[in-house]
Amino acid sequence: MGVRWWFYPLILLGSLILVGMGVLALTLVLLYPGLPSIEAVTDYRPKLPLKVFTAEGDLIGEFGEEKRSFVRVQDFPDVMKQAVIAAEDERFYQHGGVDYIGLTRAATAMLASGKIKGGASTITQQVARNFFLTNEQTITRKVSEWMLAYKIEANLTKDQILEIYLNHIFLGNRAHGFAAASRVYFNKDVRQLTAAEAAMLAGLPKAPSQYNPFNNLKRATLRQQYVLRRMGELRFLNDAQLAAARAEVLKFNRERQMYPVVADYVAEMARQEVFEQYGEKAYVSGIRVITTVRRAEQEAAVQALRKGVLEYDRRHGYRGPEGLVSLPAKKEDVDEAIDEALSDKDIVADLMPAVITSVDPKQIVATTKRGEEIVMTGDAIRFAARAIAEKAGPGKLVRGSVIRIARDEKGVPVIAQLPKVEAAFVAMDPIDGSVRALAGGFDFTSNKYNRVTQALRQPGSSFKPFIYSAALEKGFTPATVVNDAPIVFDPGRNAGQVWEPKNYDGKYEGPMRLRQALAKSKNMVSIRVLQAITPQYAQDYVTRFGFDAKQHPPYLTMALGAGSTTPLQMAGAYSVFANGGFRVKPYFISKITDDKGGVLFEATPARATTEESATNAAERVIDPRNAFIMNSIMRDVVRYGTAARAMSLGRNDLGGKTGTTNDHFDAWFAGFSSTQVGIAWIGFDNPADLGNNETGGQAALPIWMHYMGRVMKGIKEAPFEPPQGIAVVPIPGESKDGKPATEFVYVENVGNVGDGPAALREANKPSEEVKNQIF
Repeated sequence: MGVRWWFYPLILLGSLILVGMGVLALTLVLLYPGLPSIEAVTDYRPKLPLKVFTAEGDLIGEFGEEKRSFVRVQDFPDVMKQAVIAAEDERFYQHGGVDYIGLTRAATAMLASGKIKGGASTITQQVARNFFLTNEQTITRKVSEWMLAYKIEANLTKDQILEIYLNHIFLGNRAHGFAAASRVYFNKDVRQLTAAEAAMLAGLPKAPSQYNPFNNLKRATLRQQYVLRRMGELRFLNDAQLAAARAEVLKFNRERQMYPVVADYVAEMARQEVFEQYGEKAYVSGIRVITTVRRAEQEAAVQALRKGVLEYDRRHGYRGPEGLVSLPAKKEDVDEAIDEALSDKDIVADLMPAVITSVDPKQIVATTKRGEEIVMTGDAIRFAARAIAEKAGPGKLVRGSVIRIARDEKGVPVIAQLPKVEAAFVAMDPIDGSVRALAGGFDFTSNKYNRVTQALRQPGSSFKPFIYSAALEKGFTPATVVNDAPIVFDPGRNAGQVWEPKNYDGKYEGPMRLRQALAKSKNMVSIRVLQAITPQYAQDYVTRFGFDAKQHPPYLTMALGAGSTTPLQMAGAYSVFANGGFRVKPYFISKITDDKGGVLFEATPARATTEESATNAAERVIDPRNAFIMNSIMRDVVRYGTAARAMSLGRNDLGGKTGTTNDHFDAWFAGFSSTQVGIAWIGFDNPADLGNNETGGQAALPIWMHYMGRVMKGIKEAPFEPPQGIAVVPIPGESKDGKPATEFVYVENVGNVGDGPAALREANKPSEEVKNQIF
């Protein structure tokens, strides 16, 4: 009887098992034909974003639906692979796609807790689910997942499966794959990760939103410590390595700095060009754009522009705090209040937002967006001295004031503010037109308007060299004498209004030679020169330099740069003077490749060269003698003219021209050497007065100097030899350093050194006799 009572339950259990196996077999038979093809895995082609690089290969921009960098499995560091295996699938290299030991362990835990939990999915199963299935927790989906895992294991090696997983898995913040996540969370190449950092990333696949260190650092750290413990248990880390990893303080990329070089405006320009050519597929097909921008020069340009803008801003005083936060009395509540107040305050061009927690006339204590406590005294708070004085007005700094903190050249924190003024800088190679550096504004994140390519502004006096160049073709020489005297024009067809231009400084020196007039930027001389050669001739002539004639109407105001141009157009135009008379077209993309490295486009720029064998020579647009003489005159602008402060760079091969428009709306400096052309502009996006004395030499020249001082360091000065057809002639009655003064002139103008063409005699007459000239 006892035996029979045990026998029936065994029969029942066996029957249930057989039924279960039958159901499972039937399920497999029904599901298998409907399983999707695994071609998406066996022929893995991830969505790869458009990437933009410097000439040296530094990443400066990434555009696409998903942030992803494809890395071969052998190129991932062992610590990253080990962290993933420890966190997700310790028996990855032992099982055949489904880990029955892991399943048994998960089932036991489920029975013990009485709760249905996820988990026990191998890396292969996760690949199957990510490519073909949903995350719904049903038996059908789970069985399909197992079958797909077996199919994947039958067609791919373990390393191939791991490679797909490491590159494809979603890890939060639009990062797909561990290489992209390394950039997002730590701004590091994945190959540089420490064990502690790898463990933090390896904890993300389970639940990217829950274990995201940007969202919940405490929960993310608990998960990281679990991964480290598992790495220790599996002997991926020895005791000393494990202890060091547990103790390591992680430095997160909270500002989302993704790239080693700040070149956002260049990256956006490249994106627009590629999108125009390839459309939406540009964002998913892994296209790579190599620009002409060079890392060291780009860094110099960005630093120079920001320094120049902040120096201008400091000259015009502190405007007060950005806002005011009501801070609680309890110390433990203050940090939370500051975090909330600064959550929507971005770091703009390294200007860190902060909230003052304590202030008096001698000291400011503030907590930054990063949670650092900064103490500033002395020179660090001098800029805002009036705002912290006891009798300060409405802009007074108090506890809770939102401020900005910058770092000076020594790294010392100083109080600052967001500037209202904007600037642009571009540098290019005058030989082939390659853009070497470009900064379209103070900060791309806060304002994406690219002033280098989009801002049409008046060039002011920086346009004068093109008028003088035109004059050389009309018989003028650098020694031609022109009258620097007041002049009045009745526009006639301008409602009877009288135009009475003035020199910037209000001073007039009478008859003077053309060379000195340009060096000192004399408006009256430029107007008389343009009057002599006619505005119509000058309008046509400047198109040789790449200017649009429509943007420079044929009026005498052209002599003062009243037309419109962009900094990039100016860079191309000044290259003609720097390279000996050739017009080269500015370009910034040198190569475009596909994701396999196949070349889709490669630039073949025309070069400024006199070699007869050259196959891609640029067009010569002005006489080499003209370029040489203008180069010579603009070197004097630097030696003793309006840009004389640039002599502090200690070089004799630099030339250029300052530019300041009427009402001080725009300030420029356009300068060059034989290897670099640099254009600096500063002004307000909505044109407004920059302030008294804010000329090109005061506001824009320092940007150019800071850039050239860095990029020209160690470069030898190029020889400056006149081309054929240039004569050196004495200037009657003038001497220099005890010797007769000389001047460069065209050979055919040797007998006409100082007088100039006949038309100049009319222009040099007193102003009363030149009234009623057409304006």
